[in-house]
Amino acid sequence: MKVQDAEGKIDLGRRLRIAHVITRLINGGADENTVHSCNWAAQGGHDVVLLHGETVQPEIIAKVDPRVELIGVPGLTRSISPVSDMRALLALTRRFRALNADIVHTHTSKAGILGRLAAWAAGVPAIVHGVHIVPFVNVGVAERFAYLALERLAAPVTSAFISVSEGIRDLYLSAGVGHPDKHYVVHSGFDLDRFRNARPPDDWRELLRLTPDAPRPPVLLMIAAFEPRKRHTEFLDVFKKIAVRLPDAVLVLAGDGPLHSIVESWAKRLGLERQVVFTGYRDDPERLIALADLCLLCSMREGLPRVVMQYLAGGTPCVACDLPGLREVLRPGINGVITPADDLAAMAEAIAAILEDRARLACLAQGAAATNLSSWDAKLMGKRIGAIYREALDQHRASTGVSTIPPVRNVALPR
Repeated sequence: MKVQDAEGKIDLGRRLRIAHVITRLINGGADENTVHSCNWAAQGGHDVVLLHGETVQPEIIAKVDPRVELIGVPGLTRSISPVSDMRALLALTRRFRALNADIVHTHTSKAGILGRLAAWAAGVPAIVHGVHIVPFVNVGVAERFAYLALERLAAPVTSAFISVSEGIRDLYLSAGVGHPDKHYVVHSGFDLDRFRNARPPDDWRELLRLTPDAPRPPVLLMIAAFEPRKRHTEFLDVFKKIAVRLPDAVLVLAGDGPLHSIVESWAKRLGLERQVVFTGYRDDPERLIALADLCLLCSMREGLPRVVMQYLAGGTPCVACDLPGLREVLRPGINGVITPADDLAAMAEAIAAILEDRARLACLAQGAAATNLSSWDAKLMGKRIGAIYREALDQHRASTGVSTIPPVRNVALPR
């Protein structure tokens, strides 16, 4: 049923035309997951197209395999706009028909709705949706109602849902979106060795703005796009208490985004210029993690953020606000601490307490380094997605009476 070659790649039977769709291509976890998926399929000999919206960043474009064709879609924006959304829906439908796509794999909420409906209208055999975040959780009543209605509308035409965590999958199922047999969990893979073997940046003293004879301070790190749901300004409000309690601690904020200048101005307003370092986008996050004593994440909405696994792969414990699926990998008291999602003051208290107890910090670091992250290996992610593609195609062929191969039922994902 599933055929693997000597390198462990899934043989999908023939050269396929696979179209991925995402609203934006920025320096984020969902975007990197999408690029990994595209590159894996292209390296396996398939024809791959990545359709994206109008917001793109050159750093993520540079990571796309040259064999993957990039196509911008007019009107595909993150914000809801009936005119632009209809324009994008029609453009995607035309593209899928012209490509004669075998599989459409959508990513993120907006592209997921428009892409699946367009794929259905174009008669695409297998329609797969990657669930990186739950759009109807921790949002206003109107937004929750709208996204739930749209997800339920798109569910019947969805061949498979691929969630990045069990918690995300369970939220979809509890909301009545999709049949359980259509839901799978595939962890968002990355290069584990890159993070396990990393060393701090050579210029770490300059990065932390230290004089040559200054002792190394406690270093906190948060890698996150500067967007409202990441809560940078809210965290700075509580970090001020940490700064008073631990005046030598340094907070490194890595990443970029629309709120970057606002957050930087907020740090100055709070008088935290000396203790908060803004690095902008870095292509060596593993080296920042190697420098840090403690890594942080205070998002109010996420899937299972891949950056948490990257923190742990680097042997650095993590303090994070509670998120769906987070406890699949972050073990309180072993490799990190989980605090209530609506209580950043509790997060600040946990951070200060750990930094003040070096023995506890060392134990958490040992636990982080020992965390089993094999399920997040990038190659394994590709193989698991390939198995789901195969099942979706087999079930389509069986339902239309054109398959001579029995469909795979309850596909066993590669380990």
